[in-house]
Amino acid sequence: MTVKNKYRKGAHISERKFRELLRLFSVDLNASQIASLAGLSRDTVNRYLRAIRMRLAQFCNSRSPFNGEVEVDESFFGARRVKGKRGRSA
Repeated sequence: MTVKNKYRKGAHISERKFRELLRLFSVDLNASQIASLAGLSRDTVNRYLRAIRMRLAQFCNSRSPFNGEVEVDESFFGARRVKGKRGRSA
């Protein structure tokens, strides 16, 4: 009996392998390291990592309190420093 991957329709790896790949991704390993440790090809790992990153981006965009352009006022960061002058009003 093969274990179906409930996280990705049409997945060609088991749910166990997918969870392992996700765990290795979460500890910030690159695709080559994940492929070596999980016993998968680098192309397979890259395909899944791309899908995971796309899903994370969709989730973050749907939860973001910002919409459209965000304007930042440089006065909050202070004026540019001029050599030999101190303080905000250079």
